[in-house]
Amino acid sequence: MGVTRRQLLWAGAGFGVAGTLAACSSGTGGSKDTASTGTVSEQPRTGGTLKIGALGKASAVTRDPHGTQANESDYLIISLLYDTLAVPGDTTNTAPRLAASWKPSEDLKTWRFTLVDGAKFHDGTPVTADDVVWSLQRLRNTPAGKSRLPGIQPEGIRAEDAKTVVLVSDYPNADLPLQTRLTTFVLKKDTKDDALAGAPGTGPFKLDWYRDGNARLVRNDDWYGGKPPLDAVEVRIFESPQAMANALLAGQIDVASNVGAVAARTAEARKDVQILRRGNDMAMPIVMRTADGPFADVRVREALRLAVDRDAMVKQVLSGYGSVGNDILGTGDPAFAKDIPQRKRDLAKAKQLLADAGFDTARTYDLVTTEDIAGLAESATLFATQVREAGVKINVVKQDSKIFWDATWLKAPLYTTYWGTNDSVVFFASKTMLSDAGQNEAGWQEPAFDELYRKAIGTADATERGKVLHQLQEIEFAKSGYLLWGMADGIDLAGSAVRNLPKLPGYGRVQLEKTWLAR
Repeated sequence: MGVTRRQLLWAGAGFGVAGTLAACSSGTGGSKDTASTGTVSEQPRTGGTLKIGALGKASAVTRDPHGTQANESDYLIISLLYDTLAVPGDTTNTAPRLAASWKPSEDLKTWRFTLVDGAKFHDGTPVTADDVVWSLQRLRNTPAGKSRLPGIQPEGIRAEDAKTVVLVSDYPNADLPLQTRLTTFVLKKDTKDDALAGAPGTGPFKLDWYRDGNARLVRNDDWYGGKPPLDAVEVRIFESPQAMANALLAGQIDVASNVGAVAARTAEARKDVQILRRGNDMAMPIVMRTADGPFADVRVREALRLAVDRDAMVKQVLSGYGSVGNDILGTGDPAFAKDIPQRKRDLAKAKQLLADAGFDTARTYDLVTTEDIAGLAESATLFATQVREAGVKINVVKQDSKIFWDATWLKAPLYTTYWGTNDSVVFFASKTMLSDAGQNEAGWQEPAFDELYRKAIGTADATERGKVLHQLQEIEFAKSGYLLWGMADGIDLAGSAVRNLPKLPGYGRVQLEKTWLAR
């Protein structure tokens, strides 16, 4: 399935171009937010093992950094072992990691990435541009490589010298560095597929042991980014948020990652539990296929959007730990079009649009969902109840995660999905809405949207670019296949000793190299 929902939940320019995106929000803060800061007088303490729970299923475990990670637990492990070229930053959408800096050509097609000094693999060998080129070409040649590195052909990835990697885009792209934040994990050149399980990485932690989706990672004292405070991180896989939350409340783990709103409400009464809350962490849209089928008519899609009670969805599905959506992805982007009027429930208009479109209200339509994340299946059930008031009968079908991503995603007429990295309108446009996007979830074909996207990313001037991005979002709001009813807050529960958990949404929250334990 390519870059998975799990990968993008963890993911969330810096240099040389005025058009790179500005800083993203670091979250709203929860009812108890000391997990990220501790007290003013506290100094980071070295030592200890952080036990962290993450969602996953044993049947979907993978070890390939460039493969399909359907489990958050797998992606957490991989992200601690292997570095990407860039990461989400505290003050910019895109901050350096394995790449210290980057600079575009005047036409924004050729980008040169300079590797950080002192980067080594866990076996002590230095990281070279050849390793990065080999890794990016391997990533690009995966089944979903086109969507992972859009506009970059394998032959457009080369080493200029030992520390400089050149990426050549098929078109001007002011946001190319942003696209390196997600899955550009670097391996040693010529690593064999059968050796991936134990392949050395460049990350802040090294693999000690791995068993059935659970792992122990020990500190990499030679990490180029500085010595992490923790001695080790133990990642434990959980198949449900409830089981993970129970383990946290029982003191079996220190952190319950992405545990959901229900667990947060339960933990509010516990003085020994910290709640870390990140706003705009996860988009939870419903996908309506536009290419063919019962939702191809734009009037039908508009009717469903008008039939939803968004406030009720946020209140009931997310227990208030979230915010109302307006059918545009990228809500944390400084360029997000906040002035587009909020779509509100209007059952009378919804019914009229369905009648005008000749929509068959005698039929029952399947809405396919999974229980991959807390609240996803519940959102489908409440949606079905709400749209019935407009005359649309929905049957909610819950599928196993593997079946869903293999057989339903990108194909079904109506299904739920979820996305992190909610700080970039351009990211979602390139990944999910361009006519030729590798993950065009709704099968949407809109030439005007494609044209504006190319114009936006090819414009270096931030002000002019913002104007084009606004037009892009107007089209998305009116015509796309997304019904984005709300954004869920990201919620971690942590024990009282945990300090300095990352507050950034998406990929940012796997950056545990500065986390420490006050005990």
